[in-house]
Amino acid sequence: MDREAARRRPLRRSPRRRSPLLAVLAVVAGLVATLLPALTARATATTTVSAAPTSATVYYWTAGTNWSAYYLHWAATGGGWTTVPGTRLTAACTDWVKLTVDLGTAATWQATFNNGSGTWDNNGGANYQLGTGAVTVKNGVVAHSDPCGSGTPPPTPQPGNAATVWYATATVGWSTVNLHWAPTGGAWTTSPGVGMEAACAGWVKKSVSLGTATAWQATFNNGNGVWDNNNGVNYQLGSGNSTVKDRTVTATAVDPCAAAVPDTTAPTAPTGVAATATGTATVLTWNPATDNVGVTGYQITRTGGTKGSSVTDTGSTVYSQSGLEPTTAYCWTARARDAAGNLSAASAASCATTGPAEPTPAGGTPLGGDPRKDPIYFVLTARFNDGDSSNNRGGSQDVKSGNAAGNDPMFRGDFKGLVQKLDYVKGLGFSAIWITPVVLNRSDYDYHGYHGYDFYRVDPRLESAGASYQDLINAAHAKGIKIYQDVVYNHSSRWGAKGLFTPTVYGVRDSQWSWYYDAPNTGFEYDGLTVDPVSGKSYYNGDLWSTAEPSGNTCLNWGKPTGAKSPEGYTIYNCQWPGATTGMFPKALYHQCWIGNWEGEDSRSCWLHEDLADFNTESPVVQQYLIGAYDKYIDMGVDGFRIDTAVHIPRVTWNRRFLPAIYEEVGRKFGAAKAADFFVFGEVGAFVNDKWNRGSVNHSAQFFTWKERREYTSDDVQAALDQFTYENAMGTANQPVSSNAFLNGNAYHAPDRSQFSGMNIIDMRMHMNFGDASNAFNNGKDSDDSTNDPTYNVVYVDSHDFGPNKSSTRYAGGTDAWAENMALMWTFRGIPTLYYGSEIEFQAGKQIDCGPTCPLATTGRAYYGDKVAGEVTAGDFSVVSSASGAVATTLQQPLVKQVQRLNQIRRAVPALQLGQYSTQGVTGDMAFKRRYTSGGVDSFALVAVTNAASYTGIPNGTYRDAVTGDVKVVSNGMLSVAAPGRGNLRVYVLDLGGSNAAPGKVGTDGPYLR
Repeated sequence: MDREAARRRPLRRSPRRRSPLLAVLAVVAGLVATLLPALTARATATTTVSAAPTSATVYYWTAGTNWSAYYLHWAATGGGWTTVPGTRLTAACTDWVKLTVDLGTAATWQATFNNGSGTWDNNGGANYQLGTGAVTVKNGVVAHSDPCGSGTPPPTPQPGNAATVWYATATVGWSTVNLHWAPTGGAWTTSPGVGMEAACAGWVKKSVSLGTATAWQATFNNGNGVWDNNNGVNYQLGSGNSTVKDRTVTATAVDPCAAAVPDTTAPTAPTGVAATATGTATVLTWNPATDNVGVTGYQITRTGGTKGSSVTDTGSTVYSQSGLEPTTAYCWTARARDAAGNLSAASAASCATTGPAEPTPAGGTPLGGDPRKDPIYFVLTARFNDGDSSNNRGGSQDVKSGNAAGNDPMFRGDFKGLVQKLDYVKGLGFSAIWITPVVLNRSDYDYHGYHGYDFYRVDPRLESAGASYQDLINAAHAKGIKIYQDVVYNHSSRWGAKGLFTPTVYGVRDSQWSWYYDAPNTGFEYDGLTVDPVSGKSYYNGDLWSTAEPSGNTCLNWGKPTGAKSPEGYTIYNCQWPGATTGMFPKALYHQCWIGNWEGEDSRSCWLHEDLADFNTESPVVQQYLIGAYDKYIDMGVDGFRIDTAVHIPRVTWNRRFLPAIYEEVGRKFGAAKAADFFVFGEVGAFVNDKWNRGSVNHSAQFFTWKERREYTSDDVQAALDQFTYENAMGTANQPVSSNAFLNGNAYHAPDRSQFSGMNIIDMRMHMNFGDASNAFNNGKDSDDSTNDPTYNVVYVDSHDFGPNKSSTRYAGGTDAWAENMALMWTFRGIPTLYYGSEIEFQAGKQIDCGPTCPLATTGRAYYGDKVAGEVTAGDFSVVSSASGAVATTLQQPLVKQVQRLNQIRRAVPALQLGQYSTQGVTGDMAFKRRYTSGGVDSFALVAVTNAASYTGIPNGTYRDAVTGDVKVVSNGMLSVAAPGRGNLRVYVLDLGGSNAAPGKVGTDGPYLR
């Protein structure tokens, strides 16, 4: 599957730029680095071939259960089960019991374990699927290993030289480690080798007899086909003690498990401390300190102001504060701390003076108000409208992509262009705009914003003089329009996150590669916009590569040729390109694996794609970095966050860390009422048509709308694993249910949001089923009882990623189908959302995204400014006072008229914005009743989309249709509606008089609504 990262398909990025051919060499290098270790290890392991065994020995770990007895209940494939409780296992070694079974001719079998008294371990009901030879079962994990060290030794185990090797497990994360080895001149053990023994936290060990040999070679594996064989050259070891840690061999090593000498060495003092002030907010940055063991955090001391000094701890090298005293001098020093608690000397002080207190501008705070009242218009800012051509940037792929030939740089639209067209958006009737991420990106094709590099800085390619991000927020607010910012917590760019960690790759400015690597320019900082004054042509500064191996490098075989060549014939080197398994990213901050199962735990803890470096979101340092960054944008007054790739972060992490931080900062800055109205909606990519995403609750959208229902350990990593396991075991049948979207007969009831997580969702099920409006309606209803409150669902037909049914093209069902889809979205529960240009079927049927392999103008992300060129003035929502130029023509299109009037009708009927719904007593497809009652408001409406409908058991009274003005008087609890036709609808509103009088006909007839 491709999902979030692969669907964008951006080109890999370099420290500077990439030739059209380098994408190929990067793929080749990646495949070599990924496949060679396992293939080589397996090749060295097959020097002996034996007949397929007809028996198996299973080892079962006892420390996790502490039963008084252990029984194996099993069946060979094609055979019958043993009699319950099975055969008793016998002691094998510390914490292990074992049993050898005869499989006959079978090569596979299944097993369960029990204590003989009714307590079972049957792998969550799936049984354990096992093979032949030595097999271990530990904490639900099956591996091929002998944990007691009784595997086949090499044929020369004579007394003589001996060796002990310790292997570090922290980086690989394996629960089982096998040693596959051979003495010099001798034979290899039988694959996968012999099990290593636990030595101490983070280490396993094994002692071997070398006979007369004085050297030996070794590889390590987890018993399930994952190998560490030193990138194909195996580990070369000698007699005596050796350690292998992070692919580094230490000969004549000290036992790493011996009592540690207390660490009394303090870290170095931080350098490069720099404070900047903007208004009453400050940002402090510094260079990472060093330590003989490792720096774990920093202590920040602030002096100045009337409130005295303050001392704060942080794990990042960026620290921001807001709300300081105006026009006041402050100074900061930083001290580094290590795991032993040693503090460095204080850094040199850095001082800054805050500016005057900022007057609260008209749009300086979130607008507030129930977000369900605000239909959403979604734009890719860089592709919407160009207000300032001076910040246009085509990037290194401008020519290759074909964009240059069409004078269509990838960064073309900007905030100024969006400000200029706010009246267009308001004239359509939208009161909220969802914009793509605004943080500074770093890649060769990053116009979309999802390759975040400096999360604390707005991308200059979107801003202009007088049209900063703050100016956009203020201008939108002045027109009554909310701004929802797309945010990314799951990943950074492949080049890391400035202020947290950026990797260094191998590079060399020789006769082959000097064109590729920019000469380092320490006086120039990358911002994506400014050209390096030395080269006069590059936007990069040579800060991400090095020929010399950097201190602390963990990438294997730094700078050694891989043996592969680029398409140009150039030598490819190890460590030339960052990735999940290169060793370039620290495990404390980034995950170290590639995703394998989109419905497995690894979808939350591994890289999705080579361009998206996966944050270790359970790390307090990463959490603080991201929370601090997004607090900045909250403080600017944005009205909500759309959360990208939300499914790829454990729900428990959202619920305990990120979501509370969002609402706490809004409340701190703007008060509790604004916090309650701050709208957070997440992208939980479930690209299937069923209620639960392939049966996996942890990967289903509605799952993320709920709080946790049990307590977990304070360790976020373990809590994430425990939550995944617990909820998977609970399954789909045991998830919480809600009636928040449903009427009680005809009556509205107060929703129970006490278990709401704080994250609303994009309605993925309706999105996937919107190939047909009826299908979307019926599928949406089916999921509503499992969502905390579906009246807050964000509902759209297509987007910058997919069309319905995971189509790679923009929706092309035709104008009638679009009109019908809109009629449903604007009257059914949820918040209607429209991707830019859909109001004129812009780029219908075109591929949504092709990366740099085709011009953007041919895709669903084409530039829209030509369609809205000219002048437009909105007198109110859905009301255009004047328009000239191309935009005037656009505003006359049939779907524009449809969406304008639908917005008018929805705005006039509270039940359509906020109400619960029911189909009880209703016949007819896409027919339903809705009601909202609160305070002095009581709004009851009967809706029929496209088809005829009848309603029974409804309140008597006078009903007025908001589309035609037709009046029906009900005296027997029954009302019937003739089929209005495709794309048309009827909205009969009960006239309750006074402030709850039915509005009658709303707006003027159009091509569909009449």
